[in-house]
Amino acid sequence: QVPFVESGGGLVRPGESLKLSCTPSRSLITLYAMRWYRQARGKERELVASITSSGSTDYHDSVTGRFTISKDNTKNTVYLQMNSLKPDDTAVYYCNTNPPAPSWGQGTQVTVSS
Repeated sequence: QVPFVESGGGLVRPGESLKLSCTPSRSLITLYAMRWYRQARGKERELVASITSSGSTDYHDSVTGRFTISKDNTKNTVYLQMNSLKPDDTAVYYCNTNPPAPSWGQGTQVTVSS
């Protein structure tokens, strides 16, 4: 069973927006903090945004003011609204709990290119 199902990625131009979704296979988001990560080709996975079980948020400096993490407890889904996208945002985006579960989902590819 895939632990996390990420969706919403795609190919967009610089300055455009995307909204990613993450649904864990079990009801986790009311119990754990949730995080979005990304991994660009040839680079290590990096933390992008976090949201606690109570809804407090935190962001990597490079996305502050452009990305918004949120969640819908009734849908067991975490979102990442990404605005003003840049080519440097190109990566595969993953979600996981904090602390991270040992298994990761497939991720969703975000490509920002003109």
